[in-house]
Amino acid sequence: MRFSAAVRRFGVRAFFGLLLVLGGLLVSDYGVSWDEPTDQLNGLVSLRYVADVVQGHEPYPVEKYRDSDHGVLFELPMTLVARYGLGLVGEQVSRNYYLVRHGLTFLLVVGGLGALYGLARLRLRRRALALLPVVLFVLSPRLFAESFYNAKDLLFLAAFTLGMFTLARLVQRPTLGRALLHGLATAAATDIRLLGLLLVPFTLVLLLLEVLLPTRPGAQPQQVAAVVGAYLVGAAVATVAGWPYLWGNPLPRLLAAFQRMGHFPWQGEVLYWGKLEVAQHLPWHYGTVWLLITTPVAYWVAAAVGLVLAAIRFRRRPLAQLRTLDGRLDLLFCGWLLLPFLLVISMQSVLYDGWRHLYFVYPALLLLAVSAGRQLWQQGRESRWGRPLLLGLGLLAGLEMGLTAVRMVCMHPQQQVYFSFLTNQQVERNFERDYWGLAYRQGLEYLVRRHPTGPIYVAVAEGQSFLNNLVWLSPADQQRIHLTAPGPGRYYLFGYRAWAGPPPPTLGRTVYQVQADGLPILSVLYQP
Repeated sequence: MRFSAAVRRFGVRAFFGLLLVLGGLLVSDYGVSWDEPTDQLNGLVSLRYVADVVQGHEPYPVEKYRDSDHGVLFELPMTLVARYGLGLVGEQVSRNYYLVRHGLTFLLVVGGLGALYGLARLRLRRRALALLPVVLFVLSPRLFAESFYNAKDLLFLAAFTLGMFTLARLVQRPTLGRALLHGLATAAATDIRLLGLLLVPFTLVLLLLEVLLPTRPGAQPQQVAAVVGAYLVGAAVATVAGWPYLWGNPLPRLLAAFQRMGHFPWQGEVLYWGKLEVAQHLPWHYGTVWLLITTPVAYWVAAAVGLVLAAIRFRRRPLAQLRTLDGRLDLLFCGWLLLPFLLVISMQSVLYDGWRHLYFVYPALLLLAVSAGRQLWQQGRESRWGRPLLLGLGLLAGLEMGLTAVRMVCMHPQQQVYFSFLTNQQVERNFERDYWGLAYRQGLEYLVRRHPTGPIYVAVAEGQSFLNNLVWLSPADQQRIHLTAPGPGRYYLFGYRAWAGPPPPTLGRTVYQVQADGLPILSVLYQP
């Protein structure tokens, strides 16, 4: 038994080790996403404010900066790395800056996957089974790709998952030490995105259950109250410490950030079901539809089954379920998956770029999916018809996982435009494609290959993505690229952020396309 356990432990460590190696091999392949320069500027503003406070100068008015309510727990250290590790000044960037940035982002996401594995171990017990949600995450094309460059949503997913893991351990054994550790995890999530404060009501509800329906003999309300107090104080102090914006006036600034988060002032339009919709007035089903069309079908079908099975268990024996750790974890996972969607719908929050603002619920979806598969197998394997039916369903799910892996390889490095079951024609007519603007890197690299010498005159659909990805060219090639208006003798880089169908013929003929699994995501046009 000890030998077998050692082999399983080695297998888990080997998997995470290989995942890190894979990340190291792929990190240089991805372009610069739309938000990364803005994120860097957030870190610079906070660094200036911190430097003024430390040196006793008049503090920079950080509250007047437009994105001051964005957490900088990653961006502030990344600014220090850029300045003192890479020798960059101000908003200056380089290829090496983005390589380091993408590598650190991926490393932290893998840390979040470690927390996901820990959660699965608590609920599923077996190491091999607990590793399956992590495998499913890796085989989720969009989230895998964004694990390199999306320092907002994927790092928040990782931090929120860590917070859920520390909460599960606190529920398992409420102690002051675990409460303080969970407070730090809550603060880390909040200092990346304000929605990290959702961990607070989750924590209070589960600790209240420990008072009302204790799982351990001798549990005292006074002990639980002390744990709650330690958690809230630790979370509050650490949140303020890790977010310089809050230093001057914590509570009013926190409330202002909440108000802005609920009604984010983005005035853009998004392509949704073939129509340009104002982000401020999107249909209620926008986030849910994007989850369904960009997640492998077997994953969300299994998660839906997991929700139904959990509901059946709670309906039959609610108090008995809530007295067990497994029952409380099931309640936690269901709330983790459903509550954010309900909040977004009820508050009419502004969403755009798919469901990325809700990515942090994805680990709950995977946990429920794997839990459903295990429960169905346990209940049906002794049945004459259940066993072959479950084997067939398992085979179908396995085939989709294999197909997803193959598609990821074929799409690399453009997995961010993966759609699970829609045809390319349906996507072209109805939905945004490369809203991150990563494909501009391949478009620019094509131009310098096509014209190894002399100036190159280029017009673009999205100037920010064009400027972001110039960094991948050599300094000499960057000097040859001239941004200009469309016209004869000019190239046009045409993205499909909010455009249905082919590009307008007036812009020129297509000489090159960046495609992902046959789906055009950037066209290089030339007008003679």
